[in-house]
Amino acid sequence: MIERYSREEVKRIFSEESRIRRWIEVELALLKASGELGLVPGEAHDDVSRRLKNLDLEALIRRSRELEEEIKHDFLAFLTALEEVSGPYGRYLHYGATSSDIIDTANALMLRDAATLLLDSLKKLLFQLLELSRRYIDFPIMGRTHGVFAEPTSLGLKFLGYASEAHRNTKKMEIARDHISYGKMSGAVGNYAFLNLEVEKRALEILGLRREPVSTQVVPRDRYAEFLSAIALSGAFLERLALEIRLLHRTEVGEVMEPFSRGQRGSSAMPHKRNPIRCERITGMARLLRGYMLSAFENIALWHERDISHSSVERIVLPDSVSLLYYMSELMGEILRDLIVDEDRIRENLRKYGDFYLSEALLLALVRKGASRKEAYRWVKECFFESRERGVSFASAAKAHPSVLSYLEPDEIDEALSHNYLKNARQVLSEFEKLLESEGLLSP
Repeated sequence: MIERYSREEVKRIFSEESRIRRWIEVELALLKASGELGLVPGEAHDDVSRRLKNLDLEALIRRSRELEEEIKHDFLAFLTALEEVSGPYGRYLHYGATSSDIIDTANALMLRDAATLLLDSLKKLLFQLLELSRRYIDFPIMGRTHGVFAEPTSLGLKFLGYASEAHRNTKKMEIARDHISYGKMSGAVGNYAFLNLEVEKRALEILGLRREPVSTQVVPRDRYAEFLSAIALSGAFLERLALEIRLLHRTEVGEVMEPFSRGQRGSSAMPHKRNPIRCERITGMARLLRGYMLSAFENIALWHERDISHSSVERIVLPDSVSLLYYMSELMGEILRDLIVDEDRIRENLRKYGDFYLSEALLLALVRKGASRKEAYRWVKECFFESRERGVSFASAAKAHPSVLSYLEPDEIDEALSHNYLKNARQVLSEFEKLLESEGLLSP
């Protein structure tokens, strides 16, 4: 994890100390289950647990590192160091297990915690966006397609679209958390040669995890790929939102801007610059997440019951992916909290380019009065070009077009061009709120 983009909540989950504690937790769960079911002496767990109660974790880590220099196996070095401080019953630690039993099961504990952290952050964004939707649901803004003026829409609907995507991503993350919360205690190649399913079930029950139905020497890596897919999709959502803010932030648009403090500086050479650097940072990080997702997919196909090609990849992509998405999500929350919405500029942009964007309203009015869509489309397009070339309003051009006037009176043209583009926006908001209520996310 890069310190610049790491927050304490994530560092606590993936720190070396946390990882070692999780390994010990899993070893003790296996020892307890093995004792209860007669594979090892029943008193072994309590004796070892008592000796580890006041464990000097830093000393254990130092000893593990010393041993790793010699044996070149980090987990075996840990296990040897742990046995040294566990007393005579320490020899029953790891009984019948392989490294991946402990590592993969500990990973499930850490990734479950990570998914919960990400879920909480994504849900906060959902409700921030919902609040912005409510605030601006009746406020018109120019909708754009291909970067070009299209028709007015509701600024609240813009935010609501992102709220809906945030909601979908929370659902994906909940599923990914469920699917990553699986462990295994099936031994060296997954055939329970020196363990059994009852011990595995009991150990995982102690840890609050589900049992991998059929494992090899490792938990199948499609679970990890699914988790990183959920992370990458959430990153893509944040990128899409960041891109919208960046586009509206541009000087010639200036409608919505990310916050910019008085002491902040945008350029080493140009003091006037107010660059959307935080949204650009989120955009770049989303690219990294997609790359990490690809690495997780490459880890699915291992040789036979396992190889170790996945290990070095996961040491990087698992903590980094969580760290980046959490940073991005929290940063977007800060942006939304102080987001600048220039209502006057939005109104100005709606006015200053004329009323040509009312073309569909006129087209449909002509169709309702009996004109063919093909002919009506051609006439309305002619009105648009007449408006632009002569510098008159679209309404004036329409009232001067003989074919349009053969179907519509001038007052009917005015009525058509006074169409309320936002008339259904509140219903869309209401339906989305009902969806959240049905899932227990909103009070009715």
